[in-house]
Amino acid sequence: MCLTKLAKETMTIKEAARTSLSGTIRIAILFLFFQGMLCSSVVADVRLPALVSDGMVLQRGVDLKIWGWASPNERVAMQFAGKSYRAVAGRDGKWLVVLPPMDAGGPYTMDIQGDNQVTVRDILIGDVWFCSGQSNMVLPMERIKEKYPDAIASAAYPQIRNFFVPTAADVRKVQDDLPPGKWVTTTPEHVLPMGGATFFFARQLYERYRVPIGIINASVGGTPAQAWVSADGLGNLEPYAAHIAALQDTAYYRVLTMPDEVPSQPKPFPVDKGTTGPVAWFDPAYEPQGWRPFWMPGYWDDQGTRNLHGVLWFRKEVDIPPAMAGRPAKLFLGRIVDADETYVNGIKVGNITYQYPPRRYEIPEGVLKGGKNLIVVRVTNTAGKGGFVPDKNYSLTDGEHTIDLRGDWMYQIGMVQPPTLDGSTARAPVFSAQNEPTGLYNTMVAPAADYAIKGFLWYQGEANTHRPDDYGSLMKALIADWRNKWGLGALPFIYVQLPNFMEVDFSPTESNWALLREQQLQTLSVPHTAMAVAIDLGEWNDIHPLNKKDVGERLALAAEKLAYGDTGVVHSGPIVESVEVKGNQIIVSFDQVGSGLVAKDGGDLCHFAIAGADKHFVWANARIERNTVVIWNDDIDKPLYVRYGWADNPECANLYNKEGLPASPFRTDQP
Repeated sequence: MCLTKLAKETMTIKEAARTSLSGTIRIAILFLFFQGMLCSSVVADVRLPALVSDGMVLQRGVDLKIWGWASPNERVAMQFAGKSYRAVAGRDGKWLVVLPPMDAGGPYTMDIQGDNQVTVRDILIGDVWFCSGQSNMVLPMERIKEKYPDAIASAAYPQIRNFFVPTAADVRKVQDDLPPGKWVTTTPEHVLPMGGATFFFARQLYERYRVPIGIINASVGGTPAQAWVSADGLGNLEPYAAHIAALQDTAYYRVLTMPDEVPSQPKPFPVDKGTTGPVAWFDPAYEPQGWRPFWMPGYWDDQGTRNLHGVLWFRKEVDIPPAMAGRPAKLFLGRIVDADETYVNGIKVGNITYQYPPRRYEIPEGVLKGGKNLIVVRVTNTAGKGGFVPDKNYSLTDGEHTIDLRGDWMYQIGMVQPPTLDGSTARAPVFSAQNEPTGLYNTMVAPAADYAIKGFLWYQGEANTHRPDDYGSLMKALIADWRNKWGLGALPFIYVQLPNFMEVDFSPTESNWALLREQQLQTLSVPHTAMAVAIDLGEWNDIHPLNKKDVGERLALAAEKLAYGDTGVVHSGPIVESVEVKGNQIIVSFDQVGSGLVAKDGGDLCHFAIAGADKHFVWANARIERNTVVIWNDDIDKPLYVRYGWADNPECANLYNKEGLPASPFRTDQP
């Protein structure tokens, strides 16, 4: 090896010095010496990728690639499941061993020997799912623990393993390995960081098939679909292809990522009166004067303070019964837009720096007292309507007693955010690699493509609703790209259609969310795909709805049909199949009707709209006839088009099959 050569060459130099060899010989020997030093600098221990580690689940029934890195030309030996394998590292130091297909089972141990030895323990053979998307795919069980306490308490599934991929982004280079992570066994103690949708998905598959399940969760909140596709995959899709090419231009990239210049004499930023006065506003000794009334929950834009961004303070005195005094408690403050710091009797009990997480703060023992207690919330808002999201939990409880915090509060303005030169208070967008084409593929997808899997799960789309028309093209590019990179054929690709969200419209209307759902529906034309409809699982006031159990279980139903070949499973709600106009009626036929069509809860069918040639939609009557729905409106003699569930939040959409799965929204008036 190189170190041995270095030792020999060092001895040769010493001998040359003693014997006064010619200058030419000396130069040659020095060359060998420095070559030996260079060789020694690249000696490397055998190293494995992040996924090939203790507790991993390997895919059953397919050839398995096990790879890693070592010194160039280093010989690597592997012992696994009673068999021996050998490999030699290439010039780039990468080595690869291919294992034959194996049946489900384990645990196994893998020993790898090069210049050093590495042992990987507790290996299972089962089914591995690569799960990706934005925040709703990664939303953890911790976020929904109040909704599913029994599922968490009983989450003893040693054969379900989760590998969470930490966030990393790079638009310039495909990375060799994922960011550092580890396989985690599902137990009540360790389940909270696991994605809620993936937990319920894995649990249903495991309980049905009793096969180890591995979840690789590579998801990042707020990210668009194009960030998850390779440069090859986007090569023919504009404007993304041109933007990818531009990002490779060093000068352009430097300008794009260069921070804005700081003015030589920046204006002093306003101070928060609530923290700079003689007594802080969260201090019980502070006596409020001139504070305004506020109804909790709500937004201050709707309660007399318009277009204000900055810092506002909210306070309320609550009466604590003697039985709660001194006891630890939990404070629920719904969701707050955007950031908050919360105090109880002058003690800071928590803070969150952005709007989406629920506020659930632990109040330590001894903080609450009998009688009057003070709750103060400092809210910072930089854009949009600031305040407290309605229809959430606002309460204080010790587990036995609960105090409702909705109602009258007071507020005062601590600081007004100064406007920019154009009069707005919004900050200029900052370059973020995780939102750029290829930015997440290069770091969180490509390094996993040698790891064999059963299929893909995808929950994303919210970040693309501002431009829904090309989402179908992005989806088809992503599916083809990932299948090509994994090289395992048309792997099952199962995705979630966007749920209902935002305010309810009580008249037929246009909707970007509906347009994107349509693009998702049309993606079913790609072979070996399935879609979990979630139009009934959202929340009007939360882009992160808590019902991840039904999402995960609907994804599992699709997997049972698509990936496991279970022909007896009804895996989807009704999907529009054909449309026929007869007189003043439109008759819609459906696929995926299961045991038959029903109106949920036995009421009349809702959220069908109809239009003539003018495409002016009005609400319509509808009735079920076997596997069809007949739609009409007595005021439209010659109907041509129909829509169902076409809105951001089609609250009353109630067409289901008898298996309890909702119909996908659709329209027949595509341009």
